[in-house]
Amino acid sequence: MNTVSNRRSFIKVGVGTVGALLLSSPISKSFAAVCGLTPPQTEGPFYPGEMQFQKDNDLTIVSGQTLHAKGQVIYIVGKVVDPRCSPIQDANVEIWQACASGKYNHTRDSNPAPLDPYFKYWGETFTNENGEYLFKTVIPGAYPADTDWTRPPHIHFKISRLGYQELVTQMYFKGNPLNSKDLILQQIPTAKRNSVIVDFKAADHEPGSLLGHFDITLKSVR
Repeated sequence: MNTVSNRRSFIKVGVGTVGALLLSSPISKSFAAVCGLTPPQTEGPFYPGEMQFQKDNDLTIVSGQTLHAKGQVIYIVGKVVDPRCSPIQDANVEIWQACASGKYNHTRDSNPAPLDPYFKYWGETFTNENGEYLFKTVIPGAYPADTDWTRPPHIHFKISRLGYQELVTQMYFKGNPLNSKDLILQQIPTAKRNSVIVDFKAADHEPGSLLGHFDITLKSVR
């Protein structure tokens, strides 16, 4: 099977197989019975814009290319739920991030790090009937946000669904030493901070890849 066919197959079955990935992850077993709201965070200056997004949950390969993105491959799986922990179907989940070098594909990013022509810097998907979603991507690099501030690796999320307040937040990687110094992450109250910090473990289904579980809770407008 060629690369394009592989990519299409991943997109087609990705959300359908997310349940198996959730069950294979020890993190999924600790999913809270009472679902507190996911803390909002800044969108940041590098949002690509609504018109840039296409339904694509695999950021590790660009259409028409044969080589894959540089960096550590990861799978992000999770559920989008309401505060009663009921799943939210058909929620739109967008992500955008830097590549492994720490560079965003955005005209406002002055970071001199190189772009990765084989990495797709943003993608979107929709939750299934169980509120589940899945992305395949790479761990982004850290980058200088100011002369005395280096942002830790993180991935931006925007989640929307009719009847719920739109949420913009960021996901971080457990154990990164820059987390404790990040001016954005540290603004979140300590009790909620761990809800956006994900512990990635070896993924059995793809050798060398990592799997992390990031649940998201939206506030209803009703």
